[in-house]
Amino acid sequence: MPLAFPPLPILPALPELARALGEQGAAVLQAPPGAGKTTIVPLALLDQPWLDQRQILMLEPRRLAARAAATRMASLLGEGLGATVGYRIRRDSRVGPATRIQVVTEGILTRMLQHDPALDAAGLVIFDEFHERSLHADLGLALTLESRQVLRPDLRLLVMSATLEGHPVARLLGGAPIITSEGRSHAVETRYLPRRPETRIEAAVASAVRDALAREEGDILVFLPGQGEIRRTADLLEGGRGWSVHQLYGNLTQSEQDAAIRAAPVGQRKVVLATAIAETSLTIEGVRVVVDSGLARVPRYSAGSGMTRLTTVRVSRASADQRRGRAGRTAPGVCYRLWPEMEDSSLLPRPTPEILESDLAGLALELAVHGVRDPARLRWLDAPPFAALTEARSLLAELGALDRTGGATSHGRRMAELGAHPRIAHLLLQGAALGALSLAAPIAALLEERDPLRGDGAPVDADLELRLDLVSRPDLPPVYHSYSVDRGAVQRIREGAREWRRLITAAEQQGSGGSPTAGVLLALAYPDRVGQLRPGSVGRFLLRNGQGVVTDSPTLARSDYLVAADLDGERRESWVRLGATLTESEVESLFESQFELEESVTWDDAVEGVIAVERVRLGAIIIRERPIRHPDSSLIQATLLDWLRRVGLGALDWTDEARAVRARLGFVHQLRGAPWPDVSDSALLSELDRWLGPDLVGFRRRADLPRLKLGSALLRLLDREQRRALEDLAPTHLVVPSGSRIELDYSDPAAPALPVRLQEVFGWTDTPRLGGGQVPVTLRLLSPAGRTVQVTKDLAGFWETSYFDVRKEMRGRYPKHDWPEDPRRAMPTRRRRRQQ
Repeated sequence: MPLAFPPLPILPALPELARALGEQGAAVLQAPPGAGKTTIVPLALLDQPWLDQRQILMLEPRRLAARAAATRMASLLGEGLGATVGYRIRRDSRVGPATRIQVVTEGILTRMLQHDPALDAAGLVIFDEFHERSLHADLGLALTLESRQVLRPDLRLLVMSATLEGHPVARLLGGAPIITSEGRSHAVETRYLPRRPETRIEAAVASAVRDALAREEGDILVFLPGQGEIRRTADLLEGGRGWSVHQLYGNLTQSEQDAAIRAAPVGQRKVVLATAIAETSLTIEGVRVVVDSGLARVPRYSAGSGMTRLTTVRVSRASADQRRGRAGRTAPGVCYRLWPEMEDSSLLPRPTPEILESDLAGLALELAVHGVRDPARLRWLDAPPFAALTEARSLLAELGALDRTGGATSHGRRMAELGAHPRIAHLLLQGAALGALSLAAPIAALLEERDPLRGDGAPVDADLELRLDLVSRPDLPPVYHSYSVDRGAVQRIREGAREWRRLITAAEQQGSGGSPTAGVLLALAYPDRVGQLRPGSVGRFLLRNGQGVVTDSPTLARSDYLVAADLDGERRESWVRLGATLTESEVESLFESQFELEESVTWDDAVEGVIAVERVRLGAIIIRERPIRHPDSSLIQATLLDWLRRVGLGALDWTDEARAVRARLGFVHQLRGAPWPDVSDSALLSELDRWLGPDLVGFRRRADLPRLKLGSALLRLLDREQRRALEDLAPTHLVVPSGSRIELDYSDPAAPALPVRLQEVFGWTDTPRLGGGQVPVTLRLLSPAGRTVQVTKDLAGFWETSYFDVRKEMRGRYPKHDWPEDPRRAMPTRRRRRQQ
């Protein structure tokens, strides 16, 4: 070994690890927190012969951990940063010409692979804390595996983790060996302090911290989901005699982070309020107590809304165990968990990989720049979801980053080089091309940073201009427009803007003589979230992607157009958290090439008719419209048919003749089935185009419909042979013995009926039949006054039996009519006559 290492648990595993990497070229190292894998493994492998004096690249998922790991390794060597050991993170680098170990964040590795796919200067790539499964880690590993397979078979790969299930990763690495270090951990007592539902998390945490300060020894590490909860908890604690409060999260300055990590002065105790950043890699000296809120804040992407939001979720079991382990690094400790013990079993085993739930625009761009059209060509632990990747590519195409074949354009390659989200990179480059980098840079920095305005529980005005004005002020007031000012956020925005101005070259700052507004620049980044004020409303907008949004910002709410950069995504109409105003002329200048001209023919319930307009659209937004005097007749016809399908056949004027035709068709369909047409409501609605469509030519209003000849239209469902057969199977009338031609009633298709006076069927000996002789007619025999006296399908049986009872009654009521004893031989009559 090149130097005497501290007595850490990882040491016994180092020979086996070096041998595995030398012989097989890849390995998986499982070692619990505190084992020393992050700081000892790279140093121990530095002089291996198979490394051949090449560099070691070690990826850390967090910037704070990358700096801390590099600093610790440099101190073990007795050197400063930038000598043998250095780090490279976004906007900060400490690397020199002699640096052999570079600790980098994953986005940096992606950039290195894009510029040098072979990684010629490196002999070993280490993926540390891979269990966190960040999006960049999965992408970096997939690209590195491809480089190793195609260009650099001698490149070694090592995946390290405290809680990762090693076998899937080992298979991905081609059957790499799994090496385990037992680690060193002291006993940690777990105490459960369930938080009441009505108690805010900050109050519960503060109470647990005070209890631990009174009962336990050593420093206290508190895990909270985010910066807001950390600040509010710090306000409740405020430090005390003999102890101090430190905050620890990614956006703090390096000096603030260092103060939280380093050991407290002798005789002092410290309370460190941290996000999940403190779960792994970092060693916080002196911690004997952990207070775990049980919550974490993670990015969640919705393909439906196109939004990525930080969502507060319950920690996984693996994360909870890692947090607890922080209390036993140097001595026995205690872990307070602010949830019931019974809920332990319901925790997810491990966090969901970010690639499955994140915005994939950046990943899609990196793949395109790398020449990967089909992600299946790469080896993934979890492949990027198809729907999210498709949506990401659609956005990139709209931003001009992809060509028609899906390859990266020159603009897309430059966007990727900036290392920002594609939306922000596009904003910067387009803003520079318009001569507005001085405005685009602070907007980009604002979009990357937390909101510098705080409403202390109340909503903050969403107007982007407020923030830009605040950031540009030479002085920095503590309160601005009644909102508290986050001075640290403002400072980081200013620094970020300066960095963006430095990174955009002079050649890219072409200038056009114009001065685009903040809204125009924001719309360049969020072209899909341009919105139009809904007619007659204040603060309610429709975005071009079809989503509804709401704002109460005095400036935004009355603007004709806006662009929404940040939405809460939690309501049917999302609340705008950050946006800017646009004018109609600005929308036209930005998106005129994307306008679509359409003829819209729709049914208007107010006028009960079809209206036709010509519309200029931008997605769901109607830019302008005008009436069409002579619209396409086929569109009018289709609109009428759609309306009828919606409201039903009751909207038509069904005459007695039309009902009769429908009833006859219904009788034959029930009798013979297909191919005779079904004339039920559902069937007729499904065939509306065929039987009614031709007759709607020239119709535009509901008032036109009574002119329809529905009976004739229904017969359109029959072919020529069926029309001829219909009269035989279901005649409209029957001629009875009296000579009368009487209409049949098919309203009951199972029993067509003939209403006829009894005296007109004298002489009929049997019941007439329909349907080719299959169905007897139901005779409704009437009195001379037209009242039903008998209903029968068996006329012969009626004459022999019931007729005599009817005759007796009828003779009494209608004595002037003839009521013969033998009706089968009697003369039928339509008129009454006196008895002789």
